[in-house]
Amino acid sequence: MVGSSSRGKSPVPGASSRPTIFIARNRGWGLAGVREIWEYRELLYSLARRDVKLRYKQAALGSAWAIIQPLLYMLVFTIFFGHLAHVPSDGVPYQVFYYAGLVPWVLFSSSLAGAANSVAGNSVLISRVYFPRLVLPLASLGAFLFDFAIALALLPILMVVYDTYPGIDVLWLPALTVLALLAASSVGIWLAALNVKYRDVRYVVPFLVTIWLFASPVAYPASIVPHAWRFLYGLNPMVGVIEGFRWALLGTNTNPGPYVLLSVVVTTVILVGGLAYFQRAERAFADVI
Repeated sequence: MVGSSSRGKSPVPGASSRPTIFIARNRGWGLAGVREIWEYRELLYSLARRDVKLRYKQAALGSAWAIIQPLLYMLVFTIFFGHLAHVPSDGVPYQVFYYAGLVPWVLFSSSLAGAANSVAGNSVLISRVYFPRLVLPLASLGAFLFDFAIALALLPILMVVYDTYPGIDVLWLPALTVLALLAASSVGIWLAALNVKYRDVRYVVPFLVTIWLFASPVAYPASIVPHAWRFLYGLNPMVGVIEGFRWALLGTNTNPGPYVLLSVVVTTVILVGGLAYFQRAERAFADVI
């Protein structure tokens, strides 16, 4: 009958019994964003496990590379900065001093580089299926956390060899590790989004990491920095992390509290800005990539 209402009826027979599912990203990075990441936790774990396997696939030494890298750095720094340049080491043996600083540094630098390339390196996955794009840089962080655990396991052996033992302050180590990961993710998220639009970012990252290495107290203690420059120097979030690691593990009398607090503030600011930029940029990832 002309003019009759068709409300409630489906134009396709049998379609009314089939639910319509809409897939859309959450807006904002509040509880909704955290809940969405949690819902994709299995994908996060799978990607992290895949990255670990790919990194050591057909590698003759396998996961031993996680220890070889900081050990080689330690050897070079001990010879050139310790014995030749006579850089102070806060009263602890050079080998332990450098290795204790290199363990969090390698975690930071590797995680940052991995996060920067995480989105551009998964172009096929992004163009075919929806998932929270933030999972990609987070998965790269988890992969390098495996290397960190292996490298950290060697440190107690070095400490015993050089007669250096931690005190109760070692309980701060998990919090400082989380801060190192947050510092890496805060910058890595920025670089991951920028790398999709500007592919030459991948060439800038190794140079940035090298400059950052010497701008951090890895090869020297922060105590040699003049007092007038220490606040500016502390804006580098890895200053608080590395000084905190040495204080927690080696018992150095350096009072890293102000550096750690400044690292937390700077990391939080960079992370909030990075999440906002990543959220805005991810709308075009599938088109640009």
